[in-house]
Amino acid sequence: MPKCFRYGFLIIMLSLAACATGASDSAAVAPQPAKPIDTARFYTGRWYEIARTPMRLTDGCVAGTTDYLPGNNGQLIEFDACRMNTPAGEEKSIQGPVTILNPGENNKVVVRYKVYRIIPVTRTYWMLDHGDDYQWFIFANPAFTNVSIFTRAPRPDPHLVAALTARVRALGYDPGKLEFPTEFPAFPPGS
Repeated sequence: MPKCFRYGFLIIMLSLAACATGASDSAAVAPQPAKPIDTARFYTGRWYEIARTPMRLTDGCVAGTTDYLPGNNGQLIEFDACRMNTPAGEEKSIQGPVTILNPGENNKVVVRYKVYRIIPVTRTYWMLDHGDDYQWFIFANPAFTNVSIFTRAPRPDPHLVAALTARVRALGYDPGKLEFPTEFPAFPPGS
């Protein structure tokens, strides 16, 4: 499939996903986040996606990452990326400014992405739980239809992954719905 058609398809899927999830966000069924977040420790650096709810948008996406970066005027930017089909595949990415919805607690955010810098896609995320050492977190959308597990390490200990999967179950989500994307490469592609 030509590259322009793939990106056009991605735009359509993002737009449809935004419509589908936007309506359900008002009927929140996710549990309230377990504890507040220290923004200086959490919203900085790279997080590695270890598990997620499958979606058409992420079909073929492996080695997913989220980076929190400083933007203009002190604004926080979320940069999400993954590789297509293999850890060395073509990078697919999207970014947008982050707005913290509950300052002080800092565990509910809205990210306003723009696909091709013109098509708005808004996502609301609740950071349901995180490690006291800020080495992992679990987030969901408010409707609790999408859940993801992230760690600071690209290859976390299997016991940690099992414990986080159990924590997802304890939060009330069926971990059998999760997929565990392909392992990250030993070295960044191109090095």
